Amino acid sequence: MQSYVAVLVSESHVSGDAPLFQESFVLVRAVGEDEARAKAEALGRAAQTSYLNEDGRTVTWTLRHVVDVAPVLRDDLGDGADLYARHFRNIEAYEAFEPLLSGEEL
Repeated sequence: MQSYVAVLVSESHVSGDAPLFQESFVLVRAVGEDEARAKAEALGRAAQTSYLNEDGRTVTWTLRHVVDVAPVLRDDLGDGADLYARHFRNIEAYEAFEPLLSGEEL
């Protein structure tokens, strides 16, 4: 068994509000990448839910996509272990979708 990191994107929908998206990094143990992807998909689907918020409106969370499944960078999961890395060329695009970079609170 090997450790993999799966990147999942889920969507929260409340009628009348703009959707909210969540990117999750999930650790899965599997024999290979295909099994890891299947486990990640199953975990994402199992997390789908609907409930009433404090305003009495229905909140629905659905899995949108399994973005990536990759072996952890270091299988020694101690303090400071690298788990996952990705590379990109457009920092402006990253800043545009990452609210924490601008100090925005959700």
